[in-house]
Amino acid sequence: MDAKTDTKTNTEKKSGTITVGNKNWDFPIYDGTVGPQVMDISKLYGESGLFTYDPGFTSTASCESKITYIDGDEGILLYRGYPIDQLAEHGDFLETCYLLLYGELPTPSQKHDFDYRVTRHTMVHEQMSRFFQGFRRDAHPMAVMTGSIGALSAFYHDSTDISDPLQRMIASLRMIAKVPTLAAMAYKYSIGQPFIYPKNDLDYSTNFLRMCYAVPTEDYKPNPVLARAMDRIFILHADHEQNASTSTVRLAGSSGANPFACIAAGCACLWGPAHGGANEAALNMLREIGHVDRIPEFIKRAKDKNDSYRLMGFGHRVYKNYDPRAKIMQKTCHEVLAELGIKDDPLLDVAMELEKIALHDEYFVEKKLYPNIDFYSGITLKAMGFPTTMFTVLFAVARTVGWIAQWKEMIEDPKQKIGRPRQLYTGATTRDYVPISRRK
Repeated sequence: MDAKTDTKTNTEKKSGTITVGNKNWDFPIYDGTVGPQVMDISKLYGESGLFTYDPGFTSTASCESKITYIDGDEGILLYRGYPIDQLAEHGDFLETCYLLLYGELPTPSQKHDFDYRVTRHTMVHEQMSRFFQGFRRDAHPMAVMTGSIGALSAFYHDSTDISDPLQRMIASLRMIAKVPTLAAMAYKYSIGQPFIYPKNDLDYSTNFLRMCYAVPTEDYKPNPVLARAMDRIFILHADHEQNASTSTVRLAGSSGANPFACIAAGCACLWGPAHGGANEAALNMLREIGHVDRIPEFIKRAKDKNDSYRLMGFGHRVYKNYDPRAKIMQKTCHEVLAELGIKDDPLLDVAMELEKIALHDEYFVEKKLYPNIDFYSGITLKAMGFPTTMFTVLFAVARTVGWIAQWKEMIEDPKQKIGRPRQLYTGATTRDYVPISRRK
């Protein structure tokens, strides 16, 4: 089968022609505000009897969105048009949440009102503490998070009607506010310490760190450098366009599932090592290397086509340039290490040497294997005292607002319909049933 695509332009609209054999079909072509054009092939099957085949949907736009834009070739990440570095340097996480949810940066009065409403929703229902007791003590915190987020719909069923804009707003605020509380509870449960209630006089990130590290026997002293680092990590991970977990949230939401169930589905997807578990994998890699002297051995393995070994924290499926988030994360990493007095960290020595190699070695430069955000975030979180099992949990705390914004946009899109991907079937054709007595 021979297929080709041509583009025709006139003053009113653009269209493309798909030709298969001697048959032609025209479909509209749309322009985004930035980024590639898209051909609308939604009527392809109805008109031609053909499906497209696109494993991983890497060439397929599943939706129209105004939230996040990525240019992987240029290393650009925009939230609602604002560069990620400007938001991380000058704003805070709740300001970013407002921007992702409502499309504009808040005015001072809007920011004050939004912060107030989120802060007053940080407590979870007291019976949630009993829910945690049903988990094994050694359960992975992400398993606990996935289950507890899904359970929110059983406690807050007054905000599960997705057709009600007010309930959608309340559910959105509840999840932004309560997911950090659940994350801190998951951490405390894993180490056998009592849960710490949130405090309304603290900012979002300081409150989260206090819930993780405070104990009832002594006062907690906030460290503004660590709180700011935590806030930046949340901003950098808040959204990342139509990645696997976000697409999962949208697909689950397309069925009309309640928002808590949709976010739990995204959390489960995020747990995958190819997605949210990448920073944990990067830190484990640095531990495996152990010392700067062993780096050449691992570099040699990474370059060997016959060796399955790969360096974690380098390159990105989307970014074919330096990950814009990595630059901010590198700076934040050094600030945290300096604040904590960590000067001679073997893992940091290995990381810095690997970064130098990746930026100058011909093999890495040619293949554009630049350090990504996971490369630095793992070191930073370790220095702040988080075990590796909590890394993806922190990712989930940050990404919750992106999932909610994407879910909300999908629900309010009049063109939204239930997701139903097609397939290329390669199984058996029709066969007649054979009784078991006649099978050999």
